[in-house]
Amino acid sequence: MIIGLTGRIASGKGVVSEYLQGKGFDYFTISTAVREEAKKRGIEITRKNLQDLGNLVRKEEGAGAWAKRVIKLIDINRNYVIDGIRHPAEVEEFRKIKDFYLISIDAPQETRYKRLLARGRPSDPKTFEGFLKIDERDFCEEDPLGQHVGKCMELADFKIMNDSDLESFYRKVDEIYREIVKISEKKAC
Repeated sequence: MIIGLTGRIASGKGVVSEYLQGKGFDYFTISTAVREEAKKRGIEITRKNLQDLGNLVRKEEGAGAWAKRVIKLIDINRNYVIDGIRHPAEVEEFRKIKDFYLISIDAPQETRYKRLLARGRPSDPKTFEGFLKIDERDFCEEDPLGQHVGKCMELADFKIMNDSDLESFYRKVDEIYREIVKISEKKAC
């Protein structure tokens, strides 16, 4: 089973990934593939550079390029959580796998900004204006081969609004996980 994650920055995708890893899922993020490509090309690892490279590879190889690359690296007969799906064509590629499910995670803007500050990654913006800029680019670029998290979120099989405490969020994730397991078991019959 492959569970893909999409959603706005600092919405809780990492928490869902950790939860699924606790259920025995292997973890892979599309960002890892982008970082590896950046290293090969000698590109400095910054959020903007990685976003630009992601878009460039989509232009060079097609809109679903990152998903195709990830699919080549994983064993589709194992359980994986794939984080960072940012383009509808990537969703399309993953949907070619029989047992693929997409979860969208969102949270209120102010909450996400506070989480971003709290996690303190060096690449994260330090101002609300900077946060809004990267949030908007991630959600929907003008470039059709750019990032379109918003469109991916619309394509999700399951949606979680992460707008309360961590315990409530885990309950929502657990509910969805149990539903996915039921669906997967029915498909296997």
